[in-house]
Amino acid sequence: MRPRARRSSSTSAIAPEQRRLRAAVALALAAALGPTAAFAQAIHARDDAGRDITLPAPARRVVSLAPHATELLFAAGAGPYLVGADRYSNYPPEAMKLPRVGNGLQPDAERIVALAPDLVVLWAYGDGVAHAGRPHAVLERLGIRLYYSNPRTLADIPEAIARLGELTGTRTGAEATAAVLRRRLAGLAARYAGQRPVRVFYQVGSQPMYTVNDRGIIGDALRTCGAVNVFGGLPAAAPMVGAESVLQENPQSIIVGQAGPGAEAALAAWKHFGPALAAVPDNLWAIDPDAMHRPGPRMIEATERLCEMIDAARRQSARQ
Repeated sequence: MRPRARRSSSTSAIAPEQRRLRAAVALALAAALGPTAAFAQAIHARDDAGRDITLPAPARRVVSLAPHATELLFAAGAGPYLVGADRYSNYPPEAMKLPRVGNGLQPDAERIVALAPDLVVLWAYGDGVAHAGRPHAVLERLGIRLYYSNPRTLADIPEAIARLGELTGTRTGAEATAAVLRRRLAGLAARYAGQRPVRVFYQVGSQPMYTVNDRGIIGDALRTCGAVNVFGGLPAAAPMVGAESVLQENPQSIIVGQAGPGAEAALAAWKHFGPALAAVPDNLWAIDPDAMHRPGPRMIEATERLCEMIDAARRQSARQ
């Protein structure tokens, strides 16, 4: 009697749910791409996690799993090709109309597969390296191409727009937008180069209170404005600090990355310190976190406002 052939371990290891999703994505992609996709010129790119990806043709069905990525895609002229977005994508207003598919940490794989994307753009959080154990890895195992986005400097923002334009076939418009942003950044750098440094505390949150170090994109924005980040040398990207530590550093300006009642409460708390704090009362500011904390085109506009706040403290210091 001939022995029964053994099933391969790779086949048996695939869970029924993954087999069903894999079949669904194959059928959906075939329907979405159509018969002409094989004849288009392939597109090669490297993402911000250092991964090389190849698309057989410009992406025409894109899902964004990060608010900043949604803004970058719209800026690149790829808004018409977005078919889904994470739950926090709220800008531009057109993004609010997109189907919601979870977020970068908890993507809804079934909903994403149903949208038949040929590209999913995510945030390259942490060290920017994708690991198979992370929740979105199931998307890659199903054959969906992932692009990790994580602009680390202001100059990275226009480059990210241009690269996404390349991936989505909107290169001309994306390059035009990128060129405008590059000029704005060059203008900021020229305006504040050589200006008197201003010691700044940048606050994120209140209970607990965090700040940023110099190695992230907010640190880069502060440098662009001629600011010295009083906690810039700390090793953690977002270190927790207390009011006592801030008082010891005695910054000339405090900028709170919050909006609404939270920002008002945070600024009021600092005013209570009175003369004990050099920044009180004229150099306490709040800035919109949606614009300032998302590495997209609005962050460059927010940095222009940030520089104006810091420059006000600079002028006051010169008068003293």
